[in-house]
Amino acid sequence: MIPTEDASARKREIEEKLKQEQETLSFIRENLEKSDQLTKGMVSILSSFESRLMQLENSIIPVHKQTENLQRLQENVDKTLSCMDHVISYYHVAKDTDRIIREGPTGRLDEYLACIAKIQKAVEYFQDNNPDSPELNTVKARFEKGKELLEAEFRSLLTRYSKPVPPILILDAISVDDELEVQEDVVLEHLPEAVLQDIICIAGWLVEYGRNQDFMNVYFQIRSNQLDRSIKGLKDHFRKNSASSGILYSPAVQTKRKDTPTKKAPKRPGTIRKAQNLLKQYSQHGLDGKKGGSNLTPLEGYDHDLRVKHLSDALTEKHGAAAGKDDVLDIEIDSYIHCISAFVKLAQSEYALLAEIIPEHHQKKTFDSLIQEALDNLMLEGDNIVSAARRAIMRHDYSAVLTIFPILRHLKLNKSEFDSTLQGTAASTKNKLPTLITSMETIGAKALEEFADSIKNDPDKEYNMPKDGTVHELTSNAILFLQQLLDFHETAGAMLASQETSSSASSYTSEFNKRLLSTYICKVLGNLQLNLLSKSKVYEDSALSAIFLHNNYNYILKSLEKSELIQLVTVTQKKAESSYRELIEQQIQMYKSSWVKVTEHLTDRNMPVFQPGTKLKDKERQVIKDKFKGFNDGLEELCKIQKGWAIPDKEQRDFIRQSQKKVVSDAYRAFLQRCANISFTKNPEKYHKYRAEEVEEMIERLFDTSA
Repeated sequence: MIPTEDASARKREIEEKLKQEQETLSFIRENLEKSDQLTKGMVSILSSFESRLMQLENSIIPVHKQTENLQRLQENVDKTLSCMDHVISYYHVAKDTDRIIREGPTGRLDEYLACIAKIQKAVEYFQDNNPDSPELNTVKARFEKGKELLEAEFRSLLTRYSKPVPPILILDAISVDDELEVQEDVVLEHLPEAVLQDIICIAGWLVEYGRNQDFMNVYFQIRSNQLDRSIKGLKDHFRKNSASSGILYSPAVQTKRKDTPTKKAPKRPGTIRKAQNLLKQYSQHGLDGKKGGSNLTPLEGYDHDLRVKHLSDALTEKHGAAAGKDDVLDIEIDSYIHCISAFVKLAQSEYALLAEIIPEHHQKKTFDSLIQEALDNLMLEGDNIVSAARRAIMRHDYSAVLTIFPILRHLKLNKSEFDSTLQGTAASTKNKLPTLITSMETIGAKALEEFADSIKNDPDKEYNMPKDGTVHELTSNAILFLQQLLDFHETAGAMLASQETSSSASSYTSEFNKRLLSTYICKVLGNLQLNLLSKSKVYEDSALSAIFLHNNYNYILKSLEKSELIQLVTVTQKKAESSYRELIEQQIQMYKSSWVKVTEHLTDRNMPVFQPGTKLKDKERQVIKDKFKGFNDGLEELCKIQKGWAIPDKEQRDFIRQSQKKVVSDAYRAFLQRCANISFTKNPEKYHKYRAEEVEEMIERLFDTSA
């Protein structure tokens, strides 16, 4: 049972909640009624607005359509007027551009090209719309006139601003300074930048609109002339400056580059010209200025004082007259070598310039034409060198081949860069340098072979033999010639290899070429040895013949050792050095045998046997007298004769003197000692003419032409 109080309280609580809910429901009903009233009012307003919009639309749309039609008509009128103005402008183009076209493009290229563009458009308009109109002929004529003036401007700019490259700048570009780790590239600027841009612009227009390739011909003709003038200017520079100053760089350039190491002048083939001069000048005269002298150059160990006077006289009389001519030839060789390098650098520079101006598909052909004149002149000069060498060889002047060596070496060293520069040119152009190289190798190899044969076949002329038994001119000439091959051993080896047809020569390796050159040198030396042996027989005195062969063999050996030719010789002949030493020793022994007829008088042969204190018979006294007389006469005769003979090598001269002095002196002392207590004459001073010391002094003066 729920208590009565709790039930009453629960009832009151429910009644209060019910009352609150009823009040809430009454509020909601009132709000719904208000909302309905507002909705009805809004619907009424919207209906009225819609009705008004419909009325407005019915009024505005016709007006809008009419306005749109009017605007379209206005646009059509404007377009028509614009087209009329445009068309009319074509009829005035000729008049409007007349002054600018007549005055030309100089100084206002952009404005001029704009006028040309207007004329071009007018031409296109009349061709499309009124091809029979006189205006078309007028604008066409104006366009052609404008194009002609552009071509003239192209030619004028190129002609006016294209200048030969200064020789000093070319020399800077082709020089190599070994002291600099990174070489500074010298820029060869052929045209000012502003002018270049104008030329490029004109060329571009002529290609695109001018439809004319004549300007390319103009370009290569002008630039070809400048390329040729640049190389000729370099030649003139050598002729004017090298002979007098001996340097290739002017003081101005040296002053300008105080902050950089001084450039080394390229190696000049002056030693070659000196060799040529010696080979030519001394082929007929010796060092003593007489027939049969020698032209040997002093070597280490040779007595310079013995020959210096004769050498000085010969140089003054013979070499001095030819020095100027040889100096000129030195310069010509230097000039040609430098011109080859200059051509490569200038051609590369020309191609870089051409690539900016000429269309790509025309560049190779234009470049080929551009370089032809300069290249042909260089090749012609090379052919002239070959021809001169050929004529000299026909005259048996084999020293002419020495001129070819530095040039040929330079051509071969630069061939790869040369070929790279000429890449893309015609085959006839690319083959010019290889053809010249082949010609030089052929004539050079011929000269080498004929020189070897000439050494073998040089006649044994009595008047051409040195009277003092010194080195023969043939020996010194041959050695001097071979020494020049050292500086160009690779070139000479390749020159000989170029004439080989065997399968072993197909590779032309450096080692193969070296063996060929070694074989050649040994052939020359072998021919020389055979010829010297034959020449020695011209002497009636076998002792002089031995001295002659000794001097020549010794000179050959010393020359080989000093110039390092021996290293090339031993490639194919390992024992060459010892062979020459044996030959030298043989001739020394042969010479010593000439004293036997003197020392034989000092031997015990026919010497009387006697006891001390015993009186000699007349016959026995006469034997001793004859021995003294034979010795004295033989000594005097040999010393008189041999004093005029020469042994230029001081070491060998002293050795032979001392050796012979000991042999004779010892024999003479022993003889004097045996005869000391013998009374064989009342006048002993008549037979005992010389003391042992005096005999030694007489032998000491042998081979001394100054005594």
